[in-house]
Amino acid sequence: MRRKRHEELERDDGTIVRYERHANGDGLVAVGAEVAADAYIAQTAWIDPGVRVLPGARVGGHAWVEDGAVVGQHAQIGSHSRIGPAATIGPGAKVGQRVQLGARATVEEGAVVCPESVVAAGAVVRGYVPAA
Repeated sequence: MRRKRHEELERDDGTIVRYERHANGDGLVAVGAEVAADAYIAQTAWIDPGVRVLPGARVGGHAWVEDGAVVGQHAQIGSHSRIGPAATIGPGAKVGQRVQLGARATVEEGAVVCPESVVAAGAVVRGYVPAA
């Protein structure tokens, strides 16, 4: 069975967002997002408008990166994680599986957020966040 090359989603405010499949991983990337050609976007991941995913980054399955977030070079996002609007994940940072990263939160360069953690809106992660 052949997979559709694009999807359209209606938001709560009635706007329609068009998502297209990324060549590396086949994940869904909104028109208006900037994703490096060598970034890996898993097939079941969603990248919203205004997001920037830099070279070498990896976004796992069922992850959702919301409007205006930045995923740094070689950063990793685990499966089933949700990255809030305008959040920043620094270069080489690792966000585990099932993490909830709040709006405008920052994970600094090389920092690690353990699986199933919740990072509050606007928080700054330096170093290591242990599991809850």
